[in-house]
Amino acid sequence: MKKILVTGSNGQIGFGLVQHLRKIYGAENVVATDIRKVPGPVSEGGPFEVLDVRDGRAMTERLSSAKADTVIHLAGVLSAKSEADPQLAWDTNMNGLYTALEAARANGCALFFPSSISAFGRTTPAKNTPQDTIQRPSTIYGAAKVAGELLCDYYHLKYGMDTRGVRFPGLISYSALPGGGTTDYAVHIYREAAAKGKYTSYIGKGTYMPMMYMPDALDAVVRLMEADPRKLRHRNSFNVAAMSFEPEEIAASIRQVIPDFTLAYDVDPVRQAIAESWPDSLDCSAAKAEWGFSPRYDLDSMTREMLANMPKA
Repeated sequence: MKKILVTGSNGQIGFGLVQHLRKIYGAENVVATDIRKVPGPVSEGGPFEVLDVRDGRAMTERLSSAKADTVIHLAGVLSAKSEADPQLAWDTNMNGLYTALEAARANGCALFFPSSISAFGRTTPAKNTPQDTIQRPSTIYGAAKVAGELLCDYYHLKYGMDTRGVRFPGLISYSALPGGGTTDYAVHIYREAAAKGKYTSYIGKGTYMPMMYMPDALDAVVRLMEADPRKLRHRNSFNVAAMSFEPEEIAASIRQVIPDFTLAYDVDPVRQAIAESWPDSLDCSAAKAEWGFSPRYDLDSMTREMLANMPKA
């Protein structure tokens, strides 16, 4: 990667990734885009353009004018919000990806696509979910992710495009608010712990989901996109995760720092049903073998860093 255009730059991943990429490649070489401009480091720390990812002409023109060689396509509607508005979710997540692929193909760019654990379903093996396994999701978000994985594979096979991607687990960050995903409770719990010393979880006790701290996720994107393509047998949709936990375990980790922290439950049936359709843990051996995926944070080291950086009120 030398000149990069990022879509969805105001989102939870984009907010951190744009700044991470600018530190590595230079601020002038990372063009951030989103459907609206928001004051802050993403729009003010380097080139920024307002862009609707469904507008193929505009995206093609942005890539051409930027002389980009890589598209990091993060724009999308997340899982819980997708269930509230399936039509918008499909239009943004699926048609937006198709537009990005066509624009990247026209400009000779590589493309990164973030899939998700939502690409799996209730019939997928839940524990240590294999890299290659059955994918029958029950959500519109998951259906778009599966279709997106296949579409990226198709563009590589049909046109020789350099498409690459991972299946992100729940991502946890102190620097950006989550954007409406089912795993967001794992960010909210730290914010509420730091500010109030208590939290009411909308995800039920005993519900395990794969997770990863944001610095490891950002590193994974760069490692994959810089990897030798000759070593990528899978190329798209690598399983990646650093840990797996349920609400009581994250609460216990928080109590090592905040001993009086209390956890209660008020389960949201929609988000709980989504969580129960996802894996408990992932087999990440393909990512480790093919491009050196190696997360640095476990639950307790992530907890210490999250609470040290969370606002206290």
